[in-house]
Amino acid sequence: MKSVSTSGDVARPVGVAVSRPSVAGHLQAWLPKLVLAPSVVISLCFVYGFMLWTFILSLTDSRMLPNYDFVGFAQYARLMNNERWWVAATNLGVFGALFVGLCLVLGAGLAILLDQRIRREGMLRTLYLYPMALSFIVTGVVWKWLLNPGLGIQSMVRGWGFESFTFDWLVDPNMAVYTLVIAAVWQASGFVMALFLAGLRGIDDSILKAAQLDGASLPRVYWRVVMPCLRPVVFSAVMILSHIAIKSFDLVVALTGGGPGYSSDLPATFMYAHAFTRAQIGMGSASAILMLGGVLAILVPYLYSELRSRRHG
Repeated sequence: MKSVSTSGDVARPVGVAVSRPSVAGHLQAWLPKLVLAPSVVISLCFVYGFMLWTFILSLTDSRMLPNYDFVGFAQYARLMNNERWWVAATNLGVFGALFVGLCLVLGAGLAILLDQRIRREGMLRTLYLYPMALSFIVTGVVWKWLLNPGLGIQSMVRGWGFESFTFDWLVDPNMAVYTLVIAAVWQASGFVMALFLAGLRGIDDSILKAAQLDGASLPRVYWRVVMPCLRPVVFSAVMILSHIAIKSFDLVVALTGGGPGYSSDLPATFMYAHAFTRAQIGMGSASAILMLGGVLAILVPYLYSELRSRRHG
């Protein structure tokens, strides 16, 4: 078979047609992009576009309706001088620390328990994980009934004859924020358990057996050997739980309503109250931007560590 070549061209046999991309090939290459395009456009508009709009409103003197009389960072200054905002920020610190800490401890404990290959593991795993399938609205309503002094735990225990028993945290301004912790930990600890259990099942059993052969007790094995291997799981759980804590709104509304007074307010309920019920859109937008800053302060280090580990991995 003869071959023909021209200057700068690769020689090819005579009579062999050069294959060119067909219309179907072009369509197949562009089809994933066309399918994803609407989702990308909607995300850019309704997520990042509204974030930008919220930041713009936080720089204006908007009240009941948006206006664009820019006042710089005056709304942030007003926010810093607002007593209710500092109550909400303090509550977030208490709620976030206890929520994340207790979920990690309970989740890790439940995961270690199930990792012992106990009987009915599947049933227990489902039982622990089930609360995460509920919405925070349902969780808040149920715990509001349980913690109601006239209907729930206090009433039940007094009905057993313990008349001096008191558990009125729901109506105590100094303790109301801790009822949020109880309900949130009950719901999210099973999810953390699932994360830890997946991490535990990914550890090579030979490492644990070698540590036990060296004379290490089971608690020391988990503390000295297993937990250091689960640092990525711990970091991911902290990030997810912190994100939930910062954005907590529906649980507060359903359980305490931010009360008594505003003693159990969180930044999300503060933002809603000022932006939608007190006709202070500018201040509400400023509080929303600070919440976004809190989320980014958690998310950015996580993404940086992930990218760095992949680059060096």
